[in-house]
Amino acid sequence: MRSWVAGDAVRATPGPHATAFRWSRDRVSEPGRNSDEIVVADCDHRRVPMPVSDEIAGAFGAFFHGGIGPSHSKISGVLLRSGYSEGDRYVDGRMDNPNKEQRVQSAVRRAMRRPDRARDLVDGLLALLRLDGCFEADGFGSQVRALRSAFRRSGFSLSDDGTLLTVGAIDLQTGNRSALDEQIERLRKATDDPGQLIGSAKDLLEAVAKFVLEEVGFSVAKSADFNQLWYLARERLGIRPEDVGAGQTGDEQVRKILGASWTIAEQVNGLRNLQGTGHGRTLPTALSAEAALLVVREACSLAQFVLDTLDRHLGR
Repeated sequence: MRSWVAGDAVRATPGPHATAFRWSRDRVSEPGRNSDEIVVADCDHRRVPMPVSDEIAGAFGAFFHGGIGPSHSKISGVLLRSGYSEGDRYVDGRMDNPNKEQRVQSAVRRAMRRPDRARDLVDGLLALLRLDGCFEADGFGSQVRALRSAFRRSGFSLSDDGTLLTVGAIDLQTGNRSALDEQIERLRKATDDPGQLIGSAKDLLEAVAKFVLEEVGFSVAKSADFNQLWYLARERLGIRPEDVGAGQTGDEQVRKILGASWTIAEQVNGLRNLQGTGHGRTLPTALSAEAALLVVREACSLAQFVLDTLDRHLGR
């Protein structure tokens, strides 16, 4: 296991499965820290849910009921590109072909049995519906609501423009940096269900902190809380207010900005604990939907700043 020792204030004591880092209390005063010892081990990589279910299959099929929706050839293209054309019974020119609704539902159910590329299939189908104007036309309102509800029950959020947003844990093990970049982009575009988005913003920030620590060789155990993860990540990158040298032009302003960045992360975590994913997604009384979306956008900007700083730190 890789470890990272920072400065004279840290004494490392290796163990069989983890490394204990004992921090002097004058160096660590971050909120939420109850001990001067942190145990670090391999990161806890949680798996993201799969965006396929019987309910999702039925909801997708409704967009093609009675022959409406994108053409057979476009459906075939999505199945081929996503790797789910095998098992499709449609053959151009045959009289006993399945209809479009049946084809789409069958493909989603194949993805339930073999979910390795389920996200590719779902994203491809959503792209077809967007190009067909289904998320803009009033006539598809009931289908959009049904699909949004089906995704929500599987751990996903569907934005107003038909973009799928993963809710909850980000799989760093398989997605790595690209999973973080993708989540930032989706959260920036999303407008539906602000309460759920705040939960996703908190998960994004936590995943970014874990990713930073892993990239610099400091893997943190799942027992480390949100505040500990963010303190360590900020220290590794030198983006705490106290890391700004005195006597430089604008030093006071930069320290305040970096302090505000911690406040954003801390308060996103606090809001999530009040109402976020897993807590009913009801916004606190004092928080409007517009303010909730502002919080989400600020969290995305903070995540991007930290990732960009990491790239500079690693010289890439």
